[in-house]
Amino acid sequence: MPDVHSLVNDFLIKLKKRNIEGSQATAKLTAELLRSVISSQRVPYTNQAGALIDAVKAVGEQLIAANPIELAVGNIVRRVLHIIREEDLSLTTAAMAGLNMSTVSDDEDDGERDNHPVLSAAVVAAAARSTLRPPSLQTLLEDMPDAAAVPHTSSSGGDSEEKTKSADKSSRSRKLKHDVIEAVNELIQDIGTCHEQIAEQAVEHIHQNEVILTLGSSRTVLEFLCAANEKKRSFRVFVAEGAPRYQGHLLAKELVARGLQTTLITDSAVFAMISRVNMVIVGAHAVMANGGVIAPVGLNMVALAAQRHAVPFVVLAGSHKLCPLYPHNPEVLLNELRSPSELLDFGEFSDCMDFGSGTASPLLHVVNPTFDYVPPKLVSLFITDTGGHNPSYMYRLIADYYSADDLVVQRRPAIGS
Repeated sequence: MPDVHSLVNDFLIKLKKRNIEGSQATAKLTAELLRSVISSQRVPYTNQAGALIDAVKAVGEQLIAANPIELAVGNIVRRVLHIIREEDLSLTTAAMAGLNMSTVSDDEDDGERDNHPVLSAAVVAAAARSTLRPPSLQTLLEDMPDAAAVPHTSSSGGDSEEKTKSADKSSRSRKLKHDVIEAVNELIQDIGTCHEQIAEQAVEHIHQNEVILTLGSSRTVLEFLCAANEKKRSFRVFVAEGAPRYQGHLLAKELVARGLQTTLITDSAVFAMISRVNMVIVGAHAVMANGGVIAPVGLNMVALAAQRHAVPFVVLAGSHKLCPLYPHNPEVLLNELRSPSELLDFGEFSDCMDFGSGTASPLLHVVNPTFDYVPPKLVSLFITDTGGHNPSYMYRLIADYYSADDLVVQRRPAIGS
């Protein structure tokens, strides 16, 4: 197996240099890296979940710091941490249930059920409620009341039971890693197929002879529109070019190649054309916990135009783009400023930006932000790989994917620090 440190360092370099394009590719590579970290981790007999969580957090801190703008990295780190907690809880509950059944069997054989009460369902439920701080099986057994413990019949039986416990711990340690890796594999598969799962819902939302507007380029939007076209839906697409990168030109070319009627318009023509549109369908960089959207620059303008003319504004996003943070979080407030060369030719404006002219600062400043923020009140519907959802429901959907303890990815301080 490749050295995990080398894999982490290589991925950090790619993130810092922005060599990975797209949230889906970033999310998938992040999940694969964390799977390698978990596979290489030596899990102790006690506090197995804690060891895995600390290992993932240590790597996750570095990944998030390498490119804070790419929120999909933090999303996947938190998803994997949630998976570890859930799998540990599942094994703990199953072990306690098995201990409960074993105690019932022993008491029935010895006729001593009244003298040795068994673990009740309330104990198991109490463990289930502690999902945010799941203890190890060893801790659970040590913290049990003496009356709920399984009695030792003899010293030789006690030695045998201790050996059985040790074997169970070792088996559970291997079982936890195996289950976590299997769950991460399912996560990677879901990320890879999110476009297809979203596209399957296209026929429910796009109808005959409609006019659809989009801005820039998004693979999710491309697959969504093409899926509706394959179902013999006849509709026209208006594509705003998405200056200054003009990604809309690429999307328009792809749509025409797949047989869709396409009209390319400038970004400034959106408000003039929106009255002819039946629906706006766009992609997203990230979906926040309040239902707001971090989207390519220019989409807030499109959303405002859609609201003014009562046109539905639909956002397509895979589950890896659902972020548990809110717009006021520091990571979300960051915006990436791209090169001014996308806006103008430096040669033509060099005299306006000449630092050597004796002025304290250049007279011309060029700002080229990458993202817009679209508030939830401007969004009509979210379509994810799990179905369509109202913006007010997003916080509940996001809560199913993340644990509250993992909203801030940081390692627990060492004892004595």
